[in-house]
Amino acid sequence: MNQTKWAVLIATVVAVAGCTKKEATAPAAEEKAAVEQEKPAPGPVEPISPLPSSVDVNMDKVLLGRSLYHDTALSGDGTISCATCHMLDHGGAEPRKTSAGIKGQIGPINSPTVLNSGYNFVQFWDGRAKDLQEQAAGPVENPIEMGAKWDNVVERLKKNKEYVAAFGKLYADGITKDNTTDAIAEYEKSLITPSRFDKFLLGDAAAISDAEKKGYATFKEVGCTACHTGIIVGGTMFQKMGLVKDYFKDRGTAVTDADLGRYNVTKSDADKHFFKVPTLRNVELTSPYLHDGSRATLEETVKIMGTYQLGRDLTDAQVSSIVAFLKSLTGELPAHAKPAG
Repeated sequence: MNQTKWAVLIATVVAVAGCTKKEATAPAAEEKAAVEQEKPAPGPVEPISPLPSSVDVNMDKVLLGRSLYHDTALSGDGTISCATCHMLDHGGAEPRKTSAGIKGQIGPINSPTVLNSGYNFVQFWDGRAKDLQEQAAGPVENPIEMGAKWDNVVERLKKNKEYVAAFGKLYADGITKDNTTDAIAEYEKSLITPSRFDKFLLGDAAAISDAEKKGYATFKEVGCTACHTGIIVGGTMFQKMGLVKDYFKDRGTAVTDADLGRYNVTKSDADKHFFKVPTLRNVELTSPYLHDGSRATLEETVKIMGTYQLGRDLTDAQVSSIVAFLKSLTGELPAHAKPAG
């Protein structure tokens, strides 16, 4: 066979092999496309994220912080502790319109919950503290709250042998203001309260009732998630109280310094009546509501929010539905939260 015939034969074999290869892969490509078409479309991104079941903390600091949180030695007259205004049995808040301080003094604002507060983007209604440690330092020297001086508190704590030993184990410089607030902050960070709703978010459709699911849908439909979003259903932004209608004018009482909100920190007129959006986790337990403690029930509060924040006249059915959902956010305290005994 001459060279020309060999060349023709080789070309023919290569061409046939090439065609065969293409024909073999075509069905595979079609099958892959069919499989991709069968994949379910991704679901909508939820505006609320689940709480973790645990949080990374130093448990020795947590237990020390727990003792300090419940100790009236942090107040000027030995009568007030952090737990006085942030009661674990009341959802980490208080059952009073506004806080009570030493010598029977009444504060200007309702105490926000301490539960899950480590997820707030800032602390206090007006955001004047950047984190939990800074927040823990403030009330101690506030004259109408705990009314003490940190130097005196430190000296008082140094007289407690158990505190001396506990601080000595954890901190090279022992008992100081910074170490005290660090321990309290670590304890507060540990106070997370996963709920049935978190199980629902993680895929357990039976974790909440049909009424609660309907309430969640209503909560989203009417616009509540414009502000109440994220891992603690709030705590991610400042918002104006009376965004679409003048709340303070309609409230019928004089505007107080506390009503000015974020303005008290920035002194910018644009920040008047702006407050940190509160978490709605455990809100079932934290009555009375709003920064001024003026609303006794969730139903009242949801109705007010519809009017002044959303510009909506929510129906009784919508309000009841949203309240049903909000109750699914009530979680459980971690086992270590309360002092032994």
